[in-house]
Amino acid sequence: VQLVESGGGLAQPGGSLRLSCAASGFTFRSSGMGWFRQAPGKERKFVAGINLSGAVTYYADSVKGRFTISRDNAKNTLYLQMNSLNPSDTALYYCAKGRVGSIEARRYDSWGQGTQVTVSS
Repeated sequence: VQLVESGGGLAQPGGSLRLSCAASGFTFRSSGMGWFRQAPGKERKFVAGINLSGAVTYYADSVKGRFTISRDNAKNTLYLQMNSLNPSDTALYYCAKGRVGSIEARRYDSWGQGTQVTVSS
């Protein structure tokens, strides 16, 4: 299993970024996927999750209405569109493969290396 995140970087408050996660080594269309983030000195937290087809999505309250998770099963790629960014969104963002519907990190069995998102003026 390999998950490779990309798309992180520096954004201004109110700005947008789109993260991607390229998946390989497993049947992507048969796997629940999610995004988590970890700020320095803090625990890893759930951000968003998506079911196998992409028809069902769920979010942490802190990002609801601003972030959108999606997937392209033909391209084996997971996405996270992040709008209206604020400094509290600064963190290392990870994509993960795991149980559909779960917001707990322990329910996800494979992780990428993370991509850094920094929101600052």
